[in-house]
Amino acid sequence: MPADRRPTREELLASADRTLPLVVAPGLRVLFCGINPGLYSAWSGHHFARPGNRFWPALHRSGFTPRQLHPSEQEELLSLGLGVTNVVERASATAAELSPAELRAGGERLRAEVAEHRPAWLAVLGVTAYRTAFDRPRATYGEQDVRLGSTRVWVLPNPSGLNAHFTPARLAEAFAELRRAVEGRGADPA
Repeated sequence: MPADRRPTREELLASADRTLPLVVAPGLRVLFCGINPGLYSAWSGHHFARPGNRFWPALHRSGFTPRQLHPSEQEELLSLGLGVTNVVERASATAAELSPAELRAGGERLRAEVAEHRPAWLAVLGVTAYRTAFDRPRATYGEQDVRLGSTRVWVLPNPSGLNAHFTPARLAEAFAELRRAVEGRGADPA
């Protein structure tokens, strides 16, 4: 896929149900977990690739990465102790296409993935998906009161450009709160 071209409608539609390779290794500091790949990401072969997705800018603005990475550079996350996976592996046009049963099955698969790779933190990007996948209907953003083995769990806002409730600045601050927790620091002084 050439980096300077946009997919056609037909190419996007043909990307439905594709999966993306995991960006994961044993012992990561944080394993970021999207809901599922969008069609643009599936077409490109890279996580959070759709223009307007705010994952990569938030990751940088929060201090997790020394510069803003392009989605095609996703493998560089591993050298920073970071990784990317999804609750549901198959691509769809919107997360609304996923059934509760599919999200719950994804939660079970994710538990196994976390048990295998044992990241220090699992950061799920989307509170509604987290609530369904992990049967935690009252979950809110931030650190959760459950662990997956020794892995601590944090819920972040969905970085999709469609999530208008979180401005880029608020999203970056939510990511920075997680970074401070990962580094063992509380809130930055005012």
